[in-house]
Amino acid sequence: MIKVRHLLGISGGKDSAALAIYMKNKYPDLDIEYYTTDTGKELDETYELISNLEIFLGKKIIKLTVTEDEENHGYDPFDYLLQLKYQYLPSTQARWCTQNLKLVPFEKFVGNDPVISYVGIRGDENREGYISRKPNIQSIFPFRTNIWSEDVITKALSNSTLPFYQKLITDNNISLESDFTEALFQPISLKFSVKKKMDFLLYLSTTSVNKLIFEYLKTTNYPLASESTFSLLENEDNLVKDDIFRILRESGVGVPKYYDKVPFEINGKKGEYSRSRSGCFFCFFQQKIEWVWLFEQHPDLFEKAKAYEKDGYNWNEHETLIELARPDRVARIKEDYLKKEEAKSNRKKSNKLLDILEDFDDDEIGCAACFI
Repeated sequence: MIKVRHLLGISGGKDSAALAIYMKNKYPDLDIEYYTTDTGKELDETYELISNLEIFLGKKIIKLTVTEDEENHGYDPFDYLLQLKYQYLPSTQARWCTQNLKLVPFEKFVGNDPVISYVGIRGDENREGYISRKPNIQSIFPFRTNIWSEDVITKALSNSTLPFYQKLITDNNISLESDFTEALFQPISLKFSVKKKMDFLLYLSTTSVNKLIFEYLKTTNYPLASESTFSLLENEDNLVKDDIFRILRESGVGVPKYYDKVPFEINGKKGEYSRSRSGCFFCFFQQKIEWVWLFEQHPDLFEKAKAYEKDGYNWNEHETLIELARPDRVARIKEDYLKKEEAKSNRKKSNKLLDILEDFDDDEIGCAACFI
């Protein structure tokens, strides 16, 4: 029988770290390989978190890099690519860092082995995260009531699968509630989308729909097709941000210090800022207020980030870090941030659909592959 590998990537952020703790505590039977893709440009708190996790897990977290040590010519991974290959800074339009520092080492590590990749997308997030296009890698989301990826759901709940489920239920004398059966055999249509159908089935019986999808997967080429059982089929958890911080604190691993809110005051108004995610200290996806946080809390790293800017290549599209660090600009960024936070607070009090749809956390925007 083909051995399926179970992998969990540690980004150095709260969600992936909490997922590693959660999986060890709840599914100790799974032989999970833990890995991290190191850019050489992480905050010290990130490396500290990974070290603490290794102690808790009792297992080494495998470090993946773009090159072997003897091939990097004395550069760390990011500088190796910058100096010897690209010679321009990555940006939202040219994310060579994502592709080469994260995805390439990961997919090289996987090879052609069938892999279940556990992803720390929370139940309060409306995104999929990184989904590999390689057929031998299947993503599972343990923090969500819906543990399946969109591609699996689309195939498993398509109208063409209805005869399969009918035969499966009949041949195995499977007993299901009438409401569940009615929803299962209602065809997908403009009024009854795949998402709506999945949400309804999960509401009626999470375990039932998971077991049916698992049986369907056995007819496919997905990695789970070769497994006789799967521990997460009865998972009904739906973990949100507060749960993540609780898991980190209760485990003793701790929350990375860059999440700690630092108070500031501007023109008589008080606010708080912090870093919202793991990743390179100069990540171009971070918000302007996070650049200010770096400037004021880690001036040495800000200077290093500033030193990369040359020949018209900047981390921010419309201004250099020299311009961003000017006192009047720092003050304006803080003022704008406080206004944005106030508006967000007002939206949370609103019942208008537009306000609800716009009410998302900024730390949920960015390059998903950096946080697998």
